[in-house]
Amino acid sequence: MTDRHHLAPQGPTAPGIRLDAPPPGWAIAADVVVVGSGVAGLTAALRCAAAGLTTVVVTKARLDDGSTRWAQGGIAAALGEGDTPEQHLADTLVAGAGLCDEEAVRLLVTEGPDAVRRLIDAGARFDTSAATGEIELTREGGHHRRRIAHAGGDATGAEISRALVEAVRAAGLRTIENALVLDLLRDAEGRTAGVTLHVMGEGQHDGVGAVHAPAVVLATGGMGQVFAATTNPAVSTGDGVALALRAGAEVSDLEFVQFHPTVLYLGADSEGQQPLVSEAVRGEGAHLVDAAGTRFMVGQHELAELAPRDIVAKAIMRRMQEQDADHMYLDARHFGAAMWEHRFPTILAACRAHGIDPVTEPVPVAPAAHYASGGVRTDLDGRTTVPGLYACGEVACTGVHGANRLASNSLLEGLVFAERLAADIANVANTTATTATTGTSRTADAAPAPGAVLPLIDPAVRADVQRIMSRGAGVLRSAESLRAAARALDEVHRAAAAEGGSPGDGTAAKPAVPGVDSWETTNLLCVARVLTAAALERAETRGCHWREDLPDRDDLTWRRHLVFRLAPGPAADPYRVAHRVHRTESTTFPPTRPREPQQ
Repeated sequence: MTDRHHLAPQGPTAPGIRLDAPPPGWAIAADVVVVGSGVAGLTAALRCAAAGLTTVVVTKARLDDGSTRWAQGGIAAALGEGDTPEQHLADTLVAGAGLCDEEAVRLLVTEGPDAVRRLIDAGARFDTSAATGEIELTREGGHHRRRIAHAGGDATGAEISRALVEAVRAAGLRTIENALVLDLLRDAEGRTAGVTLHVMGEGQHDGVGAVHAPAVVLATGGMGQVFAATTNPAVSTGDGVALALRAGAEVSDLEFVQFHPTVLYLGADSEGQQPLVSEAVRGEGAHLVDAAGTRFMVGQHELAELAPRDIVAKAIMRRMQEQDADHMYLDARHFGAAMWEHRFPTILAACRAHGIDPVTEPVPVAPAAHYASGGVRTDLDGRTTVPGLYACGEVACTGVHGANRLASNSLLEGLVFAERLAADIANVANTTATTATTGTSRTADAAPAPGAVLPLIDPAVRADVQRIMSRGAGVLRSAESLRAAARALDEVHRAAAAEGGSPGDGTAAKPAVPGVDSWETTNLLCVARVLTAAALERAETRGCHWREDLPDRDDLTWRRHLVFRLAPGPAADPYRVAHRVHRTESTTFPPTRPREPQQ
């Protein structure tokens, strides 16, 4: 197998594209800046701080408002009697539909159990058996064994977030809340030198500023808000992927967006964050049925309702098409009130808040955008193709998930790869003998890469972008729908460029005003265009990428990854941003870049 640490990526890696934003009005310095406060970001921050590195955590909302706290089902690891990492590996590879990087998966499942134990040592409290005191384990889709540890019944993410936030506060880490990250800073040699950010509201810092650091960790979560309906919180606008693209990093597998099969159906016009009905409900024996009460997963897959998510989502969509219905049902009336109240209190409360009582009636469900299997391409130590820039968690593409994530592997991936990433950062810091004193910048010459400034997108078109994506690049896709989406998205970009005009040509109309809403919308459009291009390029159906016009899986041509990066337009037209794409030679990712020189 190719050594992933000793070759460089194809092509240049510094396009010089950035958001239109005011210059930083304040700055602080650190050894590491971690952007994001979910399981991946806080684990990375705690590990870096424990290694003696001055660490700053930047988060878009409050410290405990990341995507992690919305995770219901649990965290997967081979913790139970008779279970092994090899069995976990096998289930993950099957779910990934032939596109997982097996080396990355093997690392995940072998290091995972001890990572969960360290999480428990950090204060996380999982549900345990009253009889034995052992951690209770459940099953979810794609798992042949009970290996999902959960907390609070169906509030696992909230408990993990609580424990890590308390640990961060106890360790005295510096945090900057309510801050939207903008762009990567570079030093004179082109290396990572920190980030620019905008702090929203009151606090020690306000407005656009900078954190200067030789290592930047992106742990910004997902991009579900690119679609009209999603389980993701409002903060999941693809900021990390967009920043990485502008910085010249490679992204991969963006076409593989997982649509969770069982999201509470609130009506055809319902948009924004939708309530999730955890896979663990099916793991405990709930049945998928149509309006007539007929189970339709039996005979579709050996695991029936517990088949991998892509298979269940497709089966629901097919049944909906056959019956001209806009949703199906999840029937768990046989659980009884006591089990609902003890095992799934969060879901029970959400359903009842919308006038549905799972104890007495089936729950209406339909697929909705849930998880990005792809993201910023990294190696096994979280390093991207830009020196000094790291990524972990949902924003990253490690190769673990392939074409479809196995249920409850996401929290585990955040843990395992955050720990590895922190170890690499500490090693590089030790070998280069770099120091930082908070409040004093060692990188006074740090600046955004020169070059094209992206025209900002009017926040008024945000909903249009989301609807374009749901119509053209949602669960069901085709060349026709994807081309229509690409044309519509390109038109949004061209309109913004026309409003911005070309520098000095006198044609500029009034552009979108720099601000959180326009920056978020610009990030969404950037990610949406690359995602659509990737989905159109992949001429097959695989995992959670379902092409109606190309329903078969094509291993000979497409058992490989698509890797994208951005390239700036010519000097005469700096607003024109192109996508550069190449395919990997196999399911194994090529190395991101050579190792840092040892001193």
